[in-house]
Amino acid sequence: MTISMQGKRGLMMGVANDRSIAWGIAQAMHNAGAELAFTYQGEAFGKRVEPLAASVGSDILVDADVMDDASLDRAFAALKERWGTIDFLVHAIAYSDKSELTGRFINTSRENFRNSLTISCYSFIDVARRASELMPDGGTLLTMTYQGSNRVTPFYNVMGVAKAALESSVRYLANDLGPQGIRVNAISPGPMKTLAGAAIGGARKTYKHTDQNAPLRSNATLEAIGGTAVYLASDAGACTSGEIITVDGGYHVLGMPQSENL
Repeated sequence: MTISMQGKRGLMMGVANDRSIAWGIAQAMHNAGAELAFTYQGEAFGKRVEPLAASVGSDILVDADVMDDASLDRAFAALKERWGTIDFLVHAIAYSDKSELTGRFINTSRENFRNSLTISCYSFIDVARRASELMPDGGTLLTMTYQGSNRVTPFYNVMGVAKAALESSVRYLANDLGPQGIRVNAISPGPMKTLAGAAIGGARKTYKHTDQNAPLRSNATLEAIGGTAVYLASDAGACTSGEIITVDGGYHVLGMPQSENL
């Protein structure tokens, strides 16, 4: 079955470069026929995102800082003026001080805890509220998580707590917005070679370990994650909401490494 996104419009938040998970999703959405708009934060990221957006036929780029209410208000007002309504939103935004992703979790600072939870979790709630106002006929909200939310992962530290909060938010938002026909889900890939993933201590070892031990003996690809997002945002995903969909080559089912790697 070919899943179509023809006639659907959506906002991509969190594209940093051509290796971003959000970019893999954007390409898949475009290939399925969707029209896309993009946010970026600051001029430097804007220069990176502009040619990527152009390559998928988009000229809608809006500056948006999830720590600034006025900035988000302007971004969604611009989107409403251009399109009126949207059908989906992809939120791929997370942050933690890199220096606190290499040591012990117990040393998490109050400031970084607050910033990490605000940017990585609350921002999804914040944009969901705004995006839902542009979905009078229903739609889909997607965010990105990681299994460090429920299993201890070396150096993931406060991001694990932030992702746990994000996953809980997905369930509460799914319940709140369900009567409006809006579905809310999260995709949980395994370790990825992205700008964000590289900030976590031991990233290369973690990527290699999961690649060697996952049942499929492979980490997720941008294409696989993108395909999952297309399914969730399309009519094929009409009855899926409140879910955390894992795309990690099956690694999450393991209790121990493969026998050859013990």
